[in-house]
Amino acid sequence: MKPSATGWAQPVAVGELSLDLLPHMPLRICFVTPFSWSQPHDVNEHVRGAAAALRRRGHAVTIVAPSSRTADLLEGRRALQRGIVGDVVAIGAAVPTSLTERVALPMGVRANLAATLAVGAFDVVHGFEPGLPSLSSSALLEAKTTTAATFLSTERIAVPPRKAQRAKLLARVDALLGTSAAAIERACERFPGDYEQVPLGVDLDAYAPRAKRKLIVAELAPGQTAVARAVLRSLLALPDWEIVLARTAPLARRPTIPPRLRDRARTRLLARPGIRAATLAEALVFVPAPGGSARLLLEAKASGCAIANPASLADQPELAAAAVARLVENDSLRAEAAAKATIEAAAADFGLVAQQLEEVYAAAAGRRRPAANRRVSDQEPLGDRDLIVVDLHMHTSWSHDCSIEPAALIDHAEAEGLGAIAVTDHNVFGGALETAALARKREVIVISGEEVKTDHQGEVIGLFLREEIPRGMTFADTIAAIREQDGIVYVPHPFDRMHAIPSAATLLRHLAEIDVLEVYNARLLKDSFNDEALRFQRKYGLLAGAGSDAHVLQGVGTGALRMRRFDGPEEFLLSLRTAEVLRRPKSLAYLQSLKWVAQVKEKVR
Repeated sequence: MKPSATGWAQPVAVGELSLDLLPHMPLRICFVTPFSWSQPHDVNEHVRGAAAALRRRGHAVTIVAPSSRTADLLEGRRALQRGIVGDVVAIGAAVPTSLTERVALPMGVRANLAATLAVGAFDVVHGFEPGLPSLSSSALLEAKTTTAATFLSTERIAVPPRKAQRAKLLARVDALLGTSAAAIERACERFPGDYEQVPLGVDLDAYAPRAKRKLIVAELAPGQTAVARAVLRSLLALPDWEIVLARTAPLARRPTIPPRLRDRARTRLLARPGIRAATLAEALVFVPAPGGSARLLLEAKASGCAIANPASLADQPELAAAAVARLVENDSLRAEAAAKATIEAAAADFGLVAQQLEEVYAAAAGRRRPAANRRVSDQEPLGDRDLIVVDLHMHTSWSHDCSIEPAALIDHAEAEGLGAIAVTDHNVFGGALETAALARKREVIVISGEEVKTDHQGEVIGLFLREEIPRGMTFADTIAAIREQDGIVYVPHPFDRMHAIPSAATLLRHLAEIDVLEVYNARLLKDSFNDEALRFQRKYGLLAGAGSDAHVLQGVGTGALRMRRFDGPEEFLLSLRTAEVLRRPKSLAYLQSLKWVAQVKEKVR
């Protein structure tokens, strides 16, 4: 592929790419960080390093971030007015975040974010630390393309006041990532799913072993100064050595440096990368603080420092002094420890991070169905057939909560002008068989189905079945049972959070096996549940289904499809490619009251 005039090869839409080709194709990638780009921050260091490595691999990466610098905000506004995005787009001032409250972005910032995503036409939107309500989580909710989310800290996981907010975010994120096992474990508590661990990332060119001198760097972390004080005291017995007490964040109190050590000890702020690189390059030994900066430790390893980090350091700070003494006194031990550290750091090179992200994006994009499986206006395989109205989800008296007799259902369906119906009783198949038998000499087509309750992942409908499928199996086993009968897998009301539904991780895990996703269910309490299903269906190129979920005759046909007449499951799927969703809403309160009345009458009998 030839590069364009701007130096980038022309990006290709991810949804149209072959999974095998994707890692080698240039992409337009949007990184979104919630932390001010004008201030040092560990998350921004990860974002900056990964973006640079991806650019070296031929991808166009735009970083979207807030900023406290007026010039950054002005340039970002001008870029959007010109309709272009560069390496960095600052779209608003940094918004304070809270671990206990949902913080709304200002209207102007949300508008700029939407404009940036539209102008950039990105193949991938990747948000960092989306556990906090922020620019990052908003971008993932707004994006309509392939998305990824990375969690870096165990402390930046918020609890939104509504569980629905978390469920909505999970439904819109294709890949969940974490930079450590601890971060993934913590993120899973609030955002359960299938996570992949990626390295924190380090620039091996900036942080590399250099000419060393007798220097010890001991980290000062908020609330964790005991280790640094122990190492500082040990310096009294090491006359030729110096120490830097390094901090990367503000401290309430600094250790007091004894008068005899003031010419060999100093406290230094290592918030900025250049200062960190210069300081660590000279150091022979690095002492991390318990619970300190993972980035500082990784950069110290890359710089060839011997790491003094004995077990139980948090409980026994004096162990740090003993570990430092052993490394100082034994040159070969120190050299061996430094070599081990550099090998460990090499496994976290940003180049490897970029390579892994490419693979993650490829796997996420590969979940989308090929273009042939989506509606194409000028392609209609069954164009010579007449159009019929089809309701794909309803019940009969064989369901525990419905009183519609199969014969009455057929009469009513024909009176309503339906050309086909799918009978999908709860965990029983007899109603579908009875209705199909009664309809053999009638105009309406009856699809034999069953709505099967899984163990803990909602319900799955099987269409064109031959026999009953038992309830209580796993989501995967239920799908397999439908497949064994050459049936069609239809997922009903996938985002109806008022009832048990499959998790986002389950849906993503089984996308390849889902034939039809219900995008309109006439019985849902909130339209937003249907809207979320429609968004999901369009994003992944699934076939769209619709049904009334009727439990009373008056509800039949309130949700349906207009599609070409079909004969059998294969033609049914072909017809669905060009089907049109029909919404024929009736008062949900009215229909629900009729259902309750019918249930009461049944109990009285």
